[in-house]
Amino acid sequence: MSFSSRLYHAVRSGFIPQVARRSRWRAMADDIIQRSDQLTGLTDEELLAKSRRIRWEARAGIPLEQLLPDAYALVREASARTLNMRHFPVQIMGAIAMFEGHIAEMQTGEGKTLTATMPAFLRSLSGQGCHVVTVNDYLAGRDCQIMGAVYEKLGLTVGKILEKMETDERRQNYAADITYGTSKEMGFDFLRDRLRKGASQEDGAPAVRRFLRTLQGAEEPVQRGHHFALIDEADSILIDEARTPLIIGLTQPNDPATVNLFRWSNRAAHQLQPRTDYVYEPERRNAWLTDAGCRKLVLMSKPSLLSSIDTERIYSQVEKALTAKHAFERDRDYVIVDNKVVIVDEGTGRVMDGRKWQDGLHQAIEAKEMVPITAATGEAARITVQSFFRQYTHLAGMTGTAVQAASELRRTYRLKVTRIPTNRPCIRRGLNPRFFTTQDAKRNAIVDTIQELRLAGRSILVGTPSVEASEALGLLLKDRLVPHQILNARYHEQEAEIVKDAGHPGRVTIATNMAGRGTDILLEEEVRRAGGLHVIATEMHSSKRIDRQLVGRSARQGDPGSYQFFLSMEDELLRCREPKEVQRKRRVALPDRYGELGRTWLRYFRRVQNFLERMHRRQRKHLLKQERHRLEQYENMGLDPYLELTES
Repeated sequence: MSFSSRLYHAVRSGFIPQVARRSRWRAMADDIIQRSDQLTGLTDEELLAKSRRIRWEARAGIPLEQLLPDAYALVREASARTLNMRHFPVQIMGAIAMFEGHIAEMQTGEGKTLTATMPAFLRSLSGQGCHVVTVNDYLAGRDCQIMGAVYEKLGLTVGKILEKMETDERRQNYAADITYGTSKEMGFDFLRDRLRKGASQEDGAPAVRRFLRTLQGAEEPVQRGHHFALIDEADSILIDEARTPLIIGLTQPNDPATVNLFRWSNRAAHQLQPRTDYVYEPERRNAWLTDAGCRKLVLMSKPSLLSSIDTERIYSQVEKALTAKHAFERDRDYVIVDNKVVIVDEGTGRVMDGRKWQDGLHQAIEAKEMVPITAATGEAARITVQSFFRQYTHLAGMTGTAVQAASELRRTYRLKVTRIPTNRPCIRRGLNPRFFTTQDAKRNAIVDTIQELRLAGRSILVGTPSVEASEALGLLLKDRLVPHQILNARYHEQEAEIVKDAGHPGRVTIATNMAGRGTDILLEEEVRRAGGLHVIATEMHSSKRIDRQLVGRSARQGDPGSYQFFLSMEDELLRCREPKEVQRKRRVALPDRYGELGRTWLRYFRRVQNFLERMHRRQRKHLLKQERHRLEQYENMGLDPYLELTES
């Protein structure tokens, strides 16, 4: 390839613009460090006076770009005084990237939380508010408490939005200069504010109006606008969570006929024959009845109460029961807590209190598990994650894994992704993946490896895709008398304590995806000398980015560390494929006497992972297309596009 061709491809791929941007940011970072060093002799009162002056200049209309060097220098000095931490040059580069509307890809352990203080401070100077969005309430509370000291040193107010807060408390926290919270809580507050606006206008169907009148403080919204959002773990929030819209439900009390329909549909689903009466598509997690299946349902005996329900609704609910039977598994997709079905978030492994699947699917799962049937929900208001974050005038983010999703982030949110170099070279070591025919063979090999690593003085983090998988491995370790801790949706209250101790010599921590986001495992010196934290990934996840997050828990900030994947032909990843295809693959697999396969199987697992990534990308694209169509329709009618204005 000629030099001109290589140059053309480098420009098209974004490599040269990224290098140029990073060079400019590096020079700016050096200047900011010099300015920050000049502030060390000031008293706290003088530092506060400088902060107030720069705030007046921002409100007087001086562009924030001009104020950036002095503002960032102030934050760096305030951080040194309150947290005893000074921003490294690469952190300042990441902070500049975020101010300019980029998603900064910074490796895990590079201090993204501290980096965020700079753009959050600068954007808040205009007085229009700054929202720092995290993946869960724990991180929102933690970051607000720790980083709040930096902002308060410079005369700013800080707030946080947590799930249990009442309306007046939310309004007060949104009024702060900088507010921490989750995308879920902020999105629902946006919808509730739209409902409050609707309440004052008495728009909508009777059921919606009745719901609106139950809202407290309907005369005043809690949010004061959408000026700037800085999103932590941006790929998780903007990509992984974007397949599920945010919906405020209208409770529709269950009448006896409806409860009978849910129970009967579950029983009927077990009498239907696959491929003859219905077809299940594992890649779409969807089931639908054939003509033969519909005829069979019509001829089945039914409770007399079902005579009041039309046939199409019966067909639809039986299809939901079939989907619940085949596509949703206990301790993987949901857990039973206090005799209730509670959803487990696929991306983080955390429970999602108060969330329900729509259109009768949640009730179908309740019928399947023989727990009380809860009331179905209609829609009072809804918005997609994509539409919510496009409300903001300025948007930026940070994460350790965004490059793979760069094109989607650019198309959907008009956000560029830029890699920020590490402060110290990464010395993480990847071991060759191992493949097995069965889960049992794989888990035995994992336990053998754990025992070897414990004897060597390493600490071990074992990543699992579900609650069920984490507890199955935990039982095997218990049988082998290997002490361990389990971190999953059942034990999320103890998360901070479990993670804090995970860096001790010989410590074994089994975790679902919740340990892959926003947690710090601090290593003891003895573990560093032994080779650092070793991460065992017991499966490939539905996205390479989730795998990278798990692997990234090791070898942070120049520490030693390593990782290895253990995969089997019975892994959950392969459940998206047709059972016949997987069985055919198993038949041609030639294991050794320990049930282990050759490395050539890596190609097949990567192909399945790529298939899931493409499918999820299509789902997000379809959801966004539906939302755009909905917005256009409602706006043409002069209605609020985020409120559901018809009876369900």
